[in-house]
Amino acid sequence: MSEEILINLTSREVRAAVVEGGVLREVLIERTSRRGLTGNIYKGRVARVLPGMQAAFVEIGLARTGFLHASDVLPPPGAPPAVPGLEPEIRDLLREGDTVLVQVVKDQLGTKGARLTTFITMPSRYLVLLPREATLGVSGRIESEDERARLKQLVTGLTGDSPRHGYIVRTAAEGVDEAPLRADVEFLHRLWEVVWRQAQNAPVPSLVHQDLPLAIRVLRDLVNPGTVKVRIDDARACDELREFAASVMPELAGRIELDPGRRPIFDLYGIEDEIQKALARKVDLKSGGYLVIDQTEALTSIDVNTGGYVGHRNLEDTIFRTNLEAAVAIARQLRLRNLGGIIIIDFIDMVEDGHRKQVLEALNTALAGDTARPQVAEVSPLGLVQMTRKRTRESLEHLLCEPCPTCEGRGHIKSPETVCYEIFREILRQHAQFSFKELVILAHQEVIELLLDEESSGIAELEALTGKSIRLQTESLYAQDQFDVVLV
Repeated sequence: MSEEILINLTSREVRAAVVEGGVLREVLIERTSRRGLTGNIYKGRVARVLPGMQAAFVEIGLARTGFLHASDVLPPPGAPPAVPGLEPEIRDLLREGDTVLVQVVKDQLGTKGARLTTFITMPSRYLVLLPREATLGVSGRIESEDERARLKQLVTGLTGDSPRHGYIVRTAAEGVDEAPLRADVEFLHRLWEVVWRQAQNAPVPSLVHQDLPLAIRVLRDLVNPGTVKVRIDDARACDELREFAASVMPELAGRIELDPGRRPIFDLYGIEDEIQKALARKVDLKSGGYLVIDQTEALTSIDVNTGGYVGHRNLEDTIFRTNLEAAVAIARQLRLRNLGGIIIIDFIDMVEDGHRKQVLEALNTALAGDTARPQVAEVSPLGLVQMTRKRTRESLEHLLCEPCPTCEGRGHIKSPETVCYEIFREILRQHAQFSFKELVILAHQEVIELLLDEESSGIAELEALTGKSIRLQTESLYAQDQFDVVLV
C-alpha cells in the first residue's frame, strides 16, 4: 500500500505523520523544550548499586538518574562467558563511582528516569553498528532465508572474518546490493570513532552524542519501498533532507517535495482532526460500535462495545463482526496513540471458539506492520486479550496533555450534592470548636444554587442549631468540589 510522510516544522516544534492509503497511521512530535532522549549517548557516573534490584542508578546530567539493569551491562573485556539462564551479579559488573558510557533506550516516562544500556547501538539507513560486540544479525522482518544468507555474506565480506564491531542488518536493506552497505559500514565506523574520542575527553556526567533531529530520523527509520512521497513545509529543512538523502539514500532524493504552503500541510490532509480524535477516550467504529480506551500508570485497557450496531442475522454474528472491526481499529489506535506497556483488550464475549480465533488472527494481522514489536497472548479464561507493546517514548496523550487541575487526573469530581453535605459537616465541626457571630460559605455556583434550592432546609436547620446566620457567596474561581467555611 502506498505511503506518504508529511513533516510540519515550526521554530519550536517538529511533527511528522505517516499516512498509508489515505489513513493516518503514526504521529511523531518533537519539541525544542522536550526533545526525546532515546538514542542519546552519555558519559555517566554510577550513583548507587542496588543488589536487591540487580540494577544501578547512573548520573547522566539530567534531573533524574537513569536506570541500568544488570542484563543491560556489557561484561568487561576478559570476563568469563555468561552462563545461559544465569544473570550476572550487578556487584560484579559495577561499583559506585564507576564511569560508564551508556545509551538511552527508553525516555523518562512520568516519574521514572531514563532506561539505560551499555550495549551501544548506532543506526544508519541499512545497518546498526554494535560497538565492542561481534554479533551479526538480520532483521526478523526479512523472511526469505536466501535473502538473509545473501545479506550476511555481504556484510561479512565488508567487515572481515574477525570484525571489531557487530552489526544488525535492518529491514530496509532487503534487496540492496553491496555498494550501499559498504557506504553504511564506512559511515558508521567514522561516526563511532568520533563518538569514542569525544567520550574519552568529555567530563562526567555529560552528553557525548545526540541522535539526529526528528525530520532526518524519519527518513532514516520510517521510509520504506512503499513510501511514494515525503512532503515538508519548510524550505530550509527540505534542502537539508535532500542533502541527507543524496548522501545516504540517493534513491529517495527525488521523492522529497516542498509543500507550497497555501494551506497548512496537516490541515490539507486532515491530520489535525485525526490528532484531536486520538486524544479522545471514545473511538467510534463505522458499524456503529465503539471502543473506550483508558490509559493508566499500570496499563491501558480497551473495551469493545456494539453501540448502535444491531446486525442483520443474530446476536453472535453481530458480536463477531463488531469484534473483527474493533481488532483492526485497535491496532491502528495503538500505533497512532503510541500506547505501550501492558494492554488489556476486553472484546465482547463470543460463544464460538472459531470466532475467537478469527478475531485474534485479525488482531495479529493488523499488528504485523507495527515496528514496536507487539506481543499478543491467547484469550484468557475471563475472555480478555493480554498483550504488550514496546514503549520507548511518551504516548501522544502524555506528550500533548497534562492531568486536569480540577480532578487531578481522576477523570471525575465530587457532585454538588456531595459538596453540600461536606459543607454541613464542616459547619458542625466549626460550631463545636469555635465561637463566632456569623458563617460565610464560599463555593462554586452549582453548589450555592443547590444550597439555596433543594438543600435550603439543611441550611435552616443548621442556623437553628448554631443560633447564627449562615451567608452564601459564589466564588467564580473555585472548582466544583472546592469550598471554604469562614467564621466572622
